[in-house]
Amino acid sequence: MFEFLGTIFNALLYQPMLNILILLYLVIKNFGVAVIALTILVKILIHPLNKKAIESQKKITELQPKIKELQENYKDDQQRMAIELMSLYKLHKFNPFAGILLLFIQLPIIIALYWVFLNGFSMDKIQPFLYSFVNLSEAINPLFLSIDLSKASIPLAFLAAAIQYYQVKTSATTMTAKKKEDGVKKDGSDMDIAEMMQKQMTFMVPIITLVVLWTLPSAVGLYWMVSSIVTVIEQKIVMKK
Repeated sequence: MFEFLGTIFNALLYQPMLNILILLYLVIKNFGVAVIALTILVKILIHPLNKKAIESQKKITELQPKIKELQENYKDDQQRMAIELMSLYKLHKFNPFAGILLLFIQLPIIIALYWVFLNGFSMDKIQPFLYSFVNLSEAINPLFLSIDLSKASIPLAFLAAAIQYYQVKTSATTMTAKKKEDGVKKDGSDMDIAEMMQKQMTFMVPIITLVVLWTLPSAVGLYWMVSSIVTVIEQKIVMKK
């Protein structure tokens, strides 16, 4: 079963992404720029899903006052509160599980992209997965701005973590501004807990990023940086609309 799933994963995700990366490298002649180009292509591919996830986040912020009211009105009747919440979501055409569903749809794509970078770029590892029309005759030169993208780079890991911090911070700031715009007041422990969790995420996510990228090939860090930058742009565009 696992072997079958592995074969499907390789055929539908890993192999196409690897071949696109190699084709970009053959055209651009710079592996770092090829990684950046592939990252942007993947972000364009999953943009409709990201857009829905951001809109879902925006919608839950807009509904926060009404959710808070229902929680207060039916705090002693959890079953009725659940029914009223679902009615509220249905009225505003909001699916509370959409964000999780979209994440699961994106996850195989992201894993395949990571695997492309993690598997290494030596000829013996990638040659068996190349299509017949992808003619890679010599080993890939992994240097980009004097950084060997096939090896870990601590400075790049720190830079990726810093950009990740900016992305999370921007997202939190944008949602806070949206709350103020919609007249969501800070009144009580619920809002305090939400803000506390936001602050924890602002620092925890970059720390996790740094720990993860500390020993991984710096190509993963380069992908992470570019992906975070594009995500910030996506958030700003979608929230403005």
